[in-house]
Amino acid sequence: MTVHEPWQRAAAPRQRRDRRLGAARWPVAGGLVAGTLLDAIFTDPPRGHPVAAFGRAATALEARTYAATRTRGAVHAAACLLGAAAPAAAADYLTRGRPVLRLAVTAAVGWAVTGAGSLAHEAERLALALESGDVAAAQARLPALCGRDPARLGPVGLARAAVESVAENTCDAVVAPLLWGAAMGVTGLAGYRVVNTLDAMVGHRCPRYLDFGWAAARLDDVANAVPARLTSLLAAACAPAVGGRPGAALRTARAFGARHPSPNAGRCEAAFAGALGVRLGGTNVYGGVIEDRPQLGNGRPAAPADIRRAVRLSRAVTWAAVAVSAILAAASDWRRPARGREEQG
Repeated sequence: MTVHEPWQRAAAPRQRRDRRLGAARWPVAGGLVAGTLLDAIFTDPPRGHPVAAFGRAATALEARTYAATRTRGAVHAAACLLGAAAPAAAADYLTRGRPVLRLAVTAAVGWAVTGAGSLAHEAERLALALESGDVAAAQARLPALCGRDPARLGPVGLARAAVESVAENTCDAVVAPLLWGAAMGVTGLAGYRVVNTLDAMVGHRCPRYLDFGWAAARLDDVANAVPARLTSLLAAACAPAVGGRPGAALRTARAFGARHPSPNAGRCEAAFAGALGVRLGGTNVYGGVIEDRPQLGNGRPAAPADIRRAVRLSRAVTWAAVAVSAILAAASDWRRPARGREEQG
C-alpha cells in the first residue's frame, strides 16, 4: 500500500486542474483551422459583419472623444480595445473545460476577424475587370482593397496597387490574427482585429489624425512586428507555387523590406515582389496627398496577370500560416502539464 504525504494529497487536485488547463488549448488549434475554413467558404457578408459593427461603434465613440492630441487618441484606442477584448476574455474564461464550445467560439471569432476569402475575392474581381479591358470598373473596385485614389491609375498602376494590397493584407487579415489567436486564443483574435481596424480608421498621416491616430498606429506597428516577418518567410517558402524561387524572395525581402515607410508592410510587399519577380513601389495618392514610395524589388513592373498570381501566393501563405499557428497553439498542451509536474517534483 502506497502512503502519500499530506503535501502530495493536497497537490492532487492542482495536478488534475493543470492537466485540464493543459488540454484546454487544443480546441484553439482546431478553432483556428475551422475559422479559416469558414472564411474560405463563407466570405464576409455585405451586411451585419462584426468588424463593421465595431467600426461603427468606434466612429461613434470618436465623435465624443476626438481632440487633436495624442492623449485623447490613446484614450480612444484603449477604450476600443478594452470594449472588444473584455468580452473575448470572458468567452475564453467561460469555455475553459468545455473543449467543444471552446473550439466553436474560436472558430466563430476566427471567421469574423480573418479575411483571406474576401481579400482573394476582391482582388480577383479587379483582375477580371482589367483582363476584360474595363479600366473604369477596375478603378471602381480598387477602394475595396486599399485607400489610394484610383482615378488616375491605368492598368499597370492598378495592378501594382492590387498586388501590394494583397501582400500587405495577407499579413493584416490572415497571418497576424492567426498568430495572435495561437498565442492568446479568442482574446488575441479579437484584440488584434481591434488594433488593426483602428489603424485603418485613424492611423493616417493627415492633419486630423496625425496626433489622434498616433497611438493606434504605434499599436498596430507592435502587433504586426512578428507576423509581418513570418509572412515574409512564408511567402518565400511558398514562392514555388507561383513559379518563384524562395532564395530570390528572401533576398528581395532582406534588401528592400526596410525601405518602406511602414516597419512591417515593406517586409511583406518585398517578399511578394521577389516571389512574383516584379517591382513594386512608386507614387501613390491618398486623399489628394502624394506619397513617393521606394522601389521594392528588381523585377519587371507588375501586370494585371500578376494579381491572380499574388492571390495564389496569398492562399498558399494562408494555409502555411494556419499550420504554423495550429502547431503553436497545440504545442502549449504538451508544455504546460510538464511544467506542472516539474513544480510538483
